[in-house]
Amino acid sequence: MDTFLFTSESVNEGHPDKLCDQVSDAILDACLEQDPESKVACETCTKTNMVMVFGEITTKAKVDYEKIVRDTCRGIGFVSPDVGLDADNCKVLVNIEQQSPDIAQGVHGHLTKKPEEIGAGDQGHMFGYATDETPELMPLTHVLATKLGARLTEVRKNKTCPWLRPDGKTQVTVEYQNENGAMVPLRVHTVLISTQHDETVTNEEIAKDLKEHVLNLLSHLSILMTRPFFTSILRAGLTGRKIIIDTYGGWGAHGGGAFSGKDPTKVDRSGAYVVRQAAKSVVASGLARRCIGRFLMQLARNDRHQSDLKRGGNFRYQKTAAYGHFGRDDPDFTWETVKLLKPKA
Repeated sequence: MDTFLFTSESVNEGHPDKLCDQVSDAILDACLEQDPESKVACETCTKTNMVMVFGEITTKAKVDYEKIVRDTCRGIGFVSPDVGLDADNCKVLVNIEQQSPDIAQGVHGHLTKKPEEIGAGDQGHMFGYATDETPELMPLTHVLATKLGARLTEVRKNKTCPWLRPDGKTQVTVEYQNENGAMVPLRVHTVLISTQHDETVTNEEIAKDLKEHVLNLLSHLSILMTRPFFTSILRAGLTGRKIIIDTYGGWGAHGGGAFSGKDPTKVDRSGAYVVRQAAKSVVASGLARRCIGRFLMQLARNDRHQSDLKRGGNFRYQKTAAYGHFGRDDPDFTWETVKLLKPKA
């Protein structure tokens, strides 16, 4: 058979890069909640016991940036120097400026303008992907890696595995068969879990608990134990460094633009949402088993993502910032709504 192996990885909400994505989107949400016309391009970086937010934000909202940073870190579980960051005592730095007026003149007023009158903040090209190999119409490797990571966070927060710490990564390799361009998964080949943990837990306890409470999503898998991961040093993190995890786990294509911290006039985000819906609709309509869509956006035009632009402050982008922007069973993820298509006669 014509088979091959493909690997996708995911990271938990406590990974430092994902921490940064969530802080950036939490700030975006706070701005949009008070002022739906807010223009936000917020970046976050972090290191041991330090978080900095910086970028360009133009808004009428009164935002306590430091409080948002601390609340987000606390919600993830960064509550002690032992885990690398203490939400209540860490250093928080804020360096926010207003959006460039050259960009602003094209995108301000997007809630009242006609679609053809709205400019884009930048040029770029975005890709969407869909496949019939899972009910979510997402790649199996990506779905499994993401669900295992989410489960790892769940058993940490509900104290099923109290020895877990926030940072973690999962990786899943699947053997596929190529059937005339359609990718058919045959078996799970390898699963790797890397998780931050307390000093007191033993390798035997880690293996037992992960098999019982996390890997029960899959069967007949073994765990390879490696070096300890109980450091209190937080690795450097930055917004937008997990764009493959945010999308399709390496399948399809990616235009290179990150999502988090950007309001929907930034086509890196909204254009990718639109083209995911298009690709998913093609597959769901039975017109293809796999679809890669491309959305080319030029600087002056931005008229293809009005459903996202009109959301104002009703949607919370922060919940997209961990465990993927696509394939989620959530009615607020409107780009996951299928529009059934009919082939031309």
